[in-house]
Amino acid sequence: MDKQVPAPPETPVLPPPEIRRPDVRPAPRRSRGWIWLLLLAIVIAGAWYWWPRFTAKPASGGDTGSATAPAAGGGGGRHGRGGFGGPVPVVAVRATKGNIGVYDTGLGNVTPIYTVTVKSRVDGELMKVYYNEGDIVHKGDPLAEIDPRPYQVALVQAEGNMAKDQATLDNARVDLKRYQTLLTQNAVPEQQLATQQATVKQDEGIVKSDEGAIESAKLNITYSHITAPITGLVGLRLVDPGNIVHASDSNGLVVITQIQPISVIFTLTEDELQTVLKKWRAGQRLRTDAYDRENKNKIGTGYLRTIDNQIDQSTGTVKLRADFQNEGFTLFPNGFVNAHLLVQEKTGITLLPTAAIQRNSQSTYVYLVKPDSTVTVRQIGLGTTEGDQTEITSGLKPGDAVVMTGVDKLVEGSKVVAHIDGETPPAGGGAPAGVGGAVGYTGHGGHGGHGGKGGGGKGQSPANPSGANPGGASK
Repeated sequence: MDKQVPAPPETPVLPPPEIRRPDVRPAPRRSRGWIWLLLLAIVIAGAWYWWPRFTAKPASGGDTGSATAPAAGGGGGRHGRGGFGGPVPVVAVRATKGNIGVYDTGLGNVTPIYTVTVKSRVDGELMKVYYNEGDIVHKGDPLAEIDPRPYQVALVQAEGNMAKDQATLDNARVDLKRYQTLLTQNAVPEQQLATQQATVKQDEGIVKSDEGAIESAKLNITYSHITAPITGLVGLRLVDPGNIVHASDSNGLVVITQIQPISVIFTLTEDELQTVLKKWRAGQRLRTDAYDRENKNKIGTGYLRTIDNQIDQSTGTVKLRADFQNEGFTLFPNGFVNAHLLVQEKTGITLLPTAAIQRNSQSTYVYLVKPDSTVTVRQIGLGTTEGDQTEITSGLKPGDAVVMTGVDKLVEGSKVVAHIDGETPPAGGGAPAGVGGAVGYTGHGGHGGHGGKGGGGKGQSPANPSGANPGGASK
């Protein structure tokens, strides 16, 4: 049996010397320390974010979650309770004691008491115009002149006719006296005397007619000089000098509108009418304020003058007229206004600027600044609102300080530095606030806002008894 001889090992085939690579050593492994630094930074950031949420103290009274969510929902910031931002700077106002009116309001229009379209009473050429458009003219002031010469000629003719007829009358009277004397001597028949008496009366009638013609001519001359029938504001000129005007023209020469005093005609609903009627019939002088179209700026104050005699059945409203002196000419004819009729005035009540009042779906509340420079949510009752003031029926008393600006940074118990106009801010501040956004956690029910996000808790509070997030109720 043949003995097998092992094959010699294969000799490795080397590339030609010209393409051999030089010896390459493996690159050293890069350091991975930056990865550990990144992980450490993430851990620190997480601790910075979550630590204040688990270490914040619950709000007083055991309120949880969004008990203070009306403020926390606004975005927190770095000044919430438990943060590092220090006391929250806010602007506050004090409740005051004062008076407020109860008004019935309605839409109205400025209506002149008198409006006159000046027309010519005679025919002729318009010679002169004595006014400027937009002037205030007074009763009796000259406005225009129509050519008076035709009427002056008519006056001369009437005076001439009267002179002739007067002479005829005088002659007839002389004859009458003669006939009366002759009748006593039986020199003339009685019939002749009666005829002469009739002739005298006829001549007297002619003279009377002549007197009327003279007065008519004088009156036409007077009408040729047109004067202002009322005191008021002159409008745009409707006819220019040189035109022939007629008494039958419909457009007239100019329109004059009385502007001082002036009236406002406005409407009220029939439900409001009885209260107004009771006070008006009792002799009370009811003040009426006129506001502009936006119902923000008061442009006049007047008094109720009269009430219409019927209710408009199609709208269920009644018209009322109030007179205004209009000293500053702020009320302009046919302008639109909002009328506020004062029917009652409340005195000695607690008032607060409307801007300081906060609302959510459950309640109306304010942030009350306590003597220790912390804030608390206080429910309030509202009464009459007029302008930027609101009557507070419960929850506040005159002198209480309420936050008006900066409520979006507050939660229950936040330390604040309150600035009140006319008062010196308190020295010092509150406890440090947490790092980062405001920590809205005020109880064991949940967390408030962080960095502007808030209101997730389910606790209850005076401002939010159901625990629901009121969102952006704060102003």
